[in-house]
Amino acid sequence: MASGMWATLARLLGLDKSGQTRTGGQGGPRVTTRTRGQNRGPSTAPKPHPPAESASSSYAGDFTGTAKLAYAPEADGNPDPGEVVWAWVPFEEDHTQGKDRPVLVIARNRGKLLGLMLTSKDHDRDAAQEARHGRVWLDIGTGAWDRQNRPSEVRLDRILQLDPASVRREGAALDEPLYEEIAAAVRRTKGW
Repeated sequence: MASGMWATLARLLGLDKSGQTRTGGQGGPRVTTRTRGQNRGPSTAPKPHPPAESASSSYAGDFTGTAKLAYAPEADGNPDPGEVVWAWVPFEEDHTQGKDRPVLVIARNRGKLLGLMLTSKDHDRDAAQEARHGRVWLDIGTGAWDRQNRPSEVRLDRILQLDPASVRREGAALDEPLYEEIAAAVRRTKGW
């Protein structure tokens, strides 16, 4: 009887017999390994990779030029400067790997969106380490982009170039004064 209960629970959670979670979506099912129990050493789970629908297009690289930053959100379903969207963000050290995360769109440039990644991790606790690596964060508070209403930070020193088609949904539009505070901080950080 216990095994029947576990089988039902596994089916409800989307686990197959191998202990993997199956989730659907565009591009077919995606399988991710879940670790159960206590820490069993280094993870052997596959590293995040671009969603199947954008795998054919490569990341254009981090933006290194100068951009005109202007607040321009529109409630039209398209990503605009001043809006927080969700997108796949490549890791700095390996652009073939990354993770899905919220991104603040700050500008458009040559058909790409320019954005800053957001995190709910508090970097104030490791500010010295972040500074040694050249990473600059700004606390921006809470917003509708985070379901758990956690305080967020935006990274100012790394500007992402995203294909507008790769953005999956809008999370929220910032208030203009907050956008302008972030834009001023980006200009200071980048020397614009």
